[in-house]
Amino acid sequence: MFYFDNAATTPLTDTVIEVMSQTMSSIFGNPSSTHAYGRNANKLLRDCRNQVAQIFATDPRKIIFTSGGTESNNTAIKGYALANQDKGKHIISTAIEHHSVLHTLDYLKERFGFEITYLKPIKGQIFSQQIQEALRDDTILVSTMFVNNETGDILPIQEIGSILREHQAVFHVDAVQAVGKFPVHPEKLNIDFLSASAHKFHGPKGTGILYANSLHFDSLLHGGEQEEKHRASTENLVGIKGLTQALLSCHKNQENYLQHVKKLKSIFLRELSEIDHYLNSEETALPHVVNIGFPNYNNDALLAQLDLSGFAVSTGSACTAGTVSPSHVLMAKYGSNSQRLKESIRISFSEQNTYDEVEALCKKIKEIVGK
Repeated sequence: MFYFDNAATTPLTDTVIEVMSQTMSSIFGNPSSTHAYGRNANKLLRDCRNQVAQIFATDPRKIIFTSGGTESNNTAIKGYALANQDKGKHIISTAIEHHSVLHTLDYLKERFGFEITYLKPIKGQIFSQQIQEALRDDTILVSTMFVNNETGDILPIQEIGSILREHQAVFHVDAVQAVGKFPVHPEKLNIDFLSASAHKFHGPKGTGILYANSLHFDSLLHGGEQEEKHRASTENLVGIKGLTQALLSCHKNQENYLQHVKKLKSIFLRELSEIDHYLNSEETALPHVVNIGFPNYNNDALLAQLDLSGFAVSTGSACTAGTVSPSHVLMAKYGSNSQRLKESIRISFSEQNTYDEVEALCKKIKEIVGK
């Protein structure tokens, strides 16, 4: 079997499995308990928070451990909007966001009367100037992703952050596809909220991060006073340890991993250069994701044939798997009538993929599409 759906989820590394197993067998106390078992658990939790904060170049008190990217996105968007609606009820986002952002914004609109401006790509891209032009006096929040999960396209986060320095609107960034791939320092980028998910960088599912600047926002979960009183619930210590180890490994080997994935993408495009295809990813896209289409070849049929041959790829977000809906990202880029919606697939690499695996994938695609 060959796995090329790393934008959906990534396998745990041996090191992550090892540290999680050690934590399971040696530390089971509640971090909020005052006895020795609790103190040992609390120390591990503090150590993990400090290590994550160092990678983000921030204060540990600004790191909140969550259940994943969806919870982090919901907490940042709902929490800030509902707590600060007296400042305005206008929010800016884009039409290519993950559904955990889009559906959250729809909820705020339908239930609380917020007005949402969804920016569409211009010539395939989102530009900071679009944010500038959409800002109003009553805009309180701008929410954009760092890297698109379906195309790998990188949004101009630094430029948007600079624009918002002179405005009351706070900046939320869904960095689920970015964290672990390249350095992400929220304060340097003027980001107020940042979401990340462990299973996108070889950590465990069910564990994530919310970076939150010193702002007032409502909590979604009420009960205890965990996570600086922002998220009630006993911490998932085993998952947090796995997340931390995965992030440390990515941080330590970041440049080597990035160069390896760039090489994988180069081999992939070189091997397929002889057959008719087009790319939906921009030239500046993160190399980990390639959205590619083959004219007059149905993507569902191609996926099924690849799966039967032992190759795992996808058509887009795993969160919409099993539905017949076309990609909302490609629809925003090309329109609802574009043939690309029926022809495009997503190949997503990680540093665990090998050159031989990529060549085998290309060989199989050429056998199928070249018939």
